[in-house]
Amino acid sequence: MEAAVVHRFGDVKNIRIEKNWPIPDFTDTQVLVKVKASAVNPVDTYIRSGNYANLPKLPYIPGREGAGIIEKVGSGVKNVAPGDRVWFSTPVTGSASTYSVVESTSVFPLPENISFVEGSTLGIAYLTAFRALFVKAKARPGESIFVHGASGGVGLAAVQLGKAYNLKVYGTAGTTEGMEVAKSQGADFMINHNEDNYVDKILEEKPEGFDIVLEMLANVNLNHDLCLVAKFGRICVIGNRGQIQIDPRRLMQKESSVVGVFLAHTSPQEMEEMGTEIVDLLRSKKLKPVIDLELPLNQLDEAHKQVIEKSSSKGKIVINLDIPNAN
Repeated sequence: MEAAVVHRFGDVKNIRIEKNWPIPDFTDTQVLVKVKASAVNPVDTYIRSGNYANLPKLPYIPGREGAGIIEKVGSGVKNVAPGDRVWFSTPVTGSASTYSVVESTSVFPLPENISFVEGSTLGIAYLTAFRALFVKAKARPGESIFVHGASGGVGLAAVQLGKAYNLKVYGTAGTTEGMEVAKSQGADFMINHNEDNYVDKILEEKPEGFDIVLEMLANVNLNHDLCLVAKFGRICVIGNRGQIQIDPRRLMQKESSVVGVFLAHTSPQEMEEMGTEIVDLLRSKKLKPVIDLELPLNQLDEAHKQVIEKSSSKGKIVINLDIPNAN
């Protein structure tokens, strides 16, 4: 099979396209998926560079979410069958390849109204946003949420989920275009986080603060979040790229809390519940992934660059395996 393979950690130039990589074996509880699309996330770049807590054994295939068609199933698998359209999360073998092995508990039906490219973005962004809002922050209808970075993959998923559950959604983006994309997905109020004194402007709009803050870049924004969170509010740290010094007294004064969100800690029962709920919302057309860019498999290196280096997000970057490789 064709696969993107990393033979050593480091720069994007270490991603190689292998034309005859062996098709992986699978166990009784696993499935073999013919991958149609593989979404790219910041965590993929951390792993590829070697800057991640749990690194895979080399060589490895990148990609932690995707969508495709079930090719084969293990003898103990009952929830899917060959020929089924599916989306999946945290595959055993990476999704940037023709075939990927996935535990059957991490595979979910892909409704006909959702394309493979759109479906490939569900396994990280939507599950992470759902876990943050409803498992960790325990959001309730009518509460307010502030999405610090609402135009990226997880941010837009949070905006859509917030509206689906009758939350009041506020957020930031780095460009006018990013703000408009978030508004088009249901955000009630958006502001550019590159503006001077943007935190003060937000508090003028909502002086009592927010019940829930979703933070995508904690090493830059966590101190701002301590100002923006309401009394008894919850801050969920979803993304971080460094260290930051904070004043804990701000937490004490509001009895607010900060909690980390790490999708890998999801239990099988939580995964089934979250995935099932997301499928229901897709079928009822309350969720619709936003795609920024599609690239062929042999441009995965460019996708890794863009997911980190782009000055502003406006949806997900996806490797579409149906696009012929660029010359």
